[in-house]
Amino acid sequence: MAFDNAFEALTDASDDSRWAFGTGFEDPLSGVDTSVPSGVDGSALAAYCLMLGDDALIFSHRLQQWCTNAPELEDEVAIANIGLDLLGQARLLFARAGKADGSGRSEDDFAFLRVEHEFRNVRLAELERGDFGQLIAVLLVFSTWRLALFSRLVDSEDAVLAAIAAKGIKELTYHRDYAARWAVRLGDGTEYSHERMQAGLGSAWPYVEELFAQHDVERRLGVPVPREEFDEVLSQVLEAATLTTPEVPPRAAVAGRTGRDGVHTEAMGFLLAELQSVARAYPGATW
Repeated sequence: MAFDNAFEALTDASDDSRWAFGTGFEDPLSGVDTSVPSGVDGSALAAYCLMLGDDALIFSHRLQQWCTNAPELEDEVAIANIGLDLLGQARLLFARAGKADGSGRSEDDFAFLRVEHEFRNVRLAELERGDFGQLIAVLLVFSTWRLALFSRLVDSEDAVLAAIAAKGIKELTYHRDYAARWAVRLGDGTEYSHERMQAGLGSAWPYVEELFAQHDVERRLGVPVPREEFDEVLSQVLEAATLTTPEVPPRAAVAGRTGRDGVHTEAMGFLLAELQSVARAYPGATW
């Protein structure tokens, strides 16, 4: 089917509704013009899509670990849907990366057949699962940053990346608002809930600076740094929640390298072992 633009193709109503389950599905960019625009560095574009895709995939996996562990049934559904939204973003971004670099690698190749140092996600996305206060803090920071970023990527020179960003904005707006509501509910609730929410912020905050430390790939593509919007939104939420900005030092880079360079926390290896276990045990299997 022909489309007037990439966004229409990505939002086609006939898209396979089973995308979140199993393997062997169509390329999510099937029918989309994936040629790299003139003047855009295809290798840099692929590397950047891989970074964004890894952020989404890894955090999606962390969120699914909350299934059967959330405080209320409606939160089970909400957190699962947020995880599925991010998984969908990862699929599109991995597919774009495989087209942009000319390798033809699939989303399964990127998700299941790379080792730890080949993943380029920010370290915030991989933090070991803590309590509900930490989950809300990480989700609030992650979604506020990603929404501000995607709001600017809609102007990307690459029409496919711009369309992926446009599709993700509505999802990320919900993610941010869900986290903000819970942050206020916990922060301005009981003494104990306030304590746990403040502690959650303290565990997430050392990884904030990494979100805005531009990688060479981002500089080459002219990716914007939405720090002002991030700070403004977080300031409003923390004020409403009677929370304070944590006074903690940023998590140091390792020899100048961070998650964007393949350097991760100890939690990452355990996460990948679980994420990739079936694909590693039964290579090439479909179901």
